[in-house]
Amino acid sequence: MKKSSIALLVGGLFLAAGAAQAKEGGDQYPNGAENWYAGALPPPGTYFLNYFGHYGGKLQDDKGNNANPGGQGARVDATFDALRIVHMTNTKILGANWGMHAILPIVNQSINISPLGGRANKFGIGDITIDPIILAWHHSPELHTAVAFDINLPTGAYDKNDLRTSIGANYYSYEPIYAVTWLPKGGWEVSTKFMYNMKSRNDDTKYQSGDEFHMDYLVGKHIGEWAFGISGYYLKQTTDDKQNGVKVGSGNRGQVFAFGPSVKYTAKNGSMFIGQWQHETMVENRFQGDKLWFKMVMPL
Repeated sequence: MKKSSIALLVGGLFLAAGAAQAKEGGDQYPNGAENWYAGALPPPGTYFLNYFGHYGGKLQDDKGNNANPGGQGARVDATFDALRIVHMTNTKILGANWGMHAILPIVNQSINISPLGGRANKFGIGDITIDPIILAWHHSPELHTAVAFDINLPTGAYDKNDLRTSIGANYYSYEPIYAVTWLPKGGWEVSTKFMYNMKSRNDDTKYQSGDEFHMDYLVGKHIGEWAFGISGYYLKQTTDDKQNGVKVGSGNRGQVFAFGPSVKYTAKNGSMFIGQWQHETMVENRFQGDKLWFKMVMPL
């Protein structure tokens, strides 16, 4: 296969701390990022969140087996630090508190793909996320919900001739969000964040990545200042990839299910510190691996 074809097939992008897809394009949202209190946004004020971690994985084909472009496996390793600012206001819209947020991802990425020349590294800013409309309802002490609409911007470095050195998708994507947190008696918590990602076309390659449904989840228990649970994410691509308006292969539809332990500590000033490991399974047309990260939430 020509190098350009290999790049479109296995162009590993780590994008905004998310696991790379086994094709052109990648995850601009860091899957698994939201767990504890995912649907219970904080009271009015400004908050700083930091997501720091590492992901490593091997490319899988459409059968869930190791892909071997050029007779060798393809691998991605990336260390990431995503900086997020959330501002919640006292303004009420439909009974909800109105807020907004922005995410700046910084990525140090290393990808090894034999037909493209082996291993290449890239460090820089990934694709920035903005959201001017977050609505958060606190229905009761037990039930909290939120809706939002994220916009992912093509701000990261991109090279259509060598996607190993790309940490940006080179397209916009738009993502409606619904999140819910249930806090029943006994210190238990169930939180989920549902998202649907819709991508614009990459004009440099005429490649249109398919839409994706994905969700973060957590089931856990609070014990004093500590909390322990199981968290992870699920992603399923719902439409085919296309290039020049024609379906690519079998559609290159990706999927992944991840799970792992999560531990949270809440300080007296309200700051939260979360450590978690997420192991990926049931992977098709994506990289499959493990994500280990540390999350901090701090009121300013």
